[in-house]
Amino acid sequence: MGASDFLAPSVRWTELEHVIVGELAPLVQAIDREGLYPAEAMRSLGKAGAYRAHLQTQNTFAQADIAGAVQAMSKIGQTCGSTAFMVWCQDACAWYIEKGHSPALKQTLLPKVANGEILAGTGMSNPMKYFARIETLKLQGKKVAGGYVVNGQLPWVSNLAPDNILGTAFEVEGRPGGDAGRGQEVMAIFHCDWPGVALKPVPSFLGMEGTGTYALHFENVFVPQDYILADPIGPWLAGIRCGFVLLQVGMGLGIVQSCIDHIDRSNHTLGHVNHFLEDSAEQLRVELHDIIERVHAQSDQVLNSSDANFAEVLTTRLMTSELTLRATQSAMLHNGAAGYALASPVQRKLREGYFVAIVTPAIKHLRKELHRIRSSAQQ
Repeated sequence: MGASDFLAPSVRWTELEHVIVGELAPLVQAIDREGLYPAEAMRSLGKAGAYRAHLQTQNTFAQADIAGAVQAMSKIGQTCGSTAFMVWCQDACAWYIEKGHSPALKQTLLPKVANGEILAGTGMSNPMKYFARIETLKLQGKKVAGGYVVNGQLPWVSNLAPDNILGTAFEVEGRPGGDAGRGQEVMAIFHCDWPGVALKPVPSFLGMEGTGTYALHFENVFVPQDYILADPIGPWLAGIRCGFVLLQVGMGLGIVQSCIDHIDRSNHTLGHVNHFLEDSAEQLRVELHDIIERVHAQSDQVLNSSDANFAEVLTTRLMTSELTLRATQSAMLHNGAAGYALASPVQRKLREGYFVAIVTPAIKHLRKELHRIRSSAQQ
């Protein structure tokens, strides 16, 4: 399968490339070293169609193309892994709204998120860990007239700014049940500028700076009923989880392709000694191709909510994390001392690669979920 077979018709690829080269690439060092949040570049990527391929209601072909969204994210990730991550945040929030149960948000917010007019984060790291029995749910809500009042704190949420939105889940106080997924939880969209919502700075990261990452504090935040996407969250979450996870693969694919390109360039002068290293460009290409094939196959099944299908998606995501770690290390070793220089993009790729492996769902989370599904199937 060639690269042209993997191009979503809902993405304006020439325009996207112009944004990547002309607007994003000059900002990469400032994003990485100074924590610059590239809001205008993110909006330009949206205008080029980077956030709509997977949204059946927001592209002219009326088909959900997860593989196309992954490819757009991959193209961006070849230049900047931090921005590719924010593209995933944007894609994920749009995915929540399109698959949610709020006609008002589908009409008002969704088109603006899909074209980048409104930038959006995903606060689902804690809820996803909660449903995997790794963490407790950090937000608590109380039913009131016309909606809910929510309190609590989320430690890490990305692609945020005062005028952005995010999607996350909270537990309803006083509802019966006491275990994850038993009807206590609600999914909603929040505006960062709502009364009671506060964005708090977080410590500087090893990498992935410039991602608009904050700790979020909620103090008596009123959420109108129109902003509720799922109540209860359980059945809805089962329907969106494959898309949530499979979309993330684009981050890793872009970094892997970039590493292959760096290895190829280093081999022009160091090929006579580089051939003693593991994970050659040729080997990485084969494995990258295999993952792309899996993405295409699973894109057509993304609304299949069965555990068996989810396990296939989790496996693809796990393969991506493991390949990204190997590719980034290999690129560093192939480049040698030149790759260790602070100005080298190779060392940045190494740091970006670790993030792909630890962002929710992290490698350990993926393996835990796969173990759960396989153990359940054997019972």
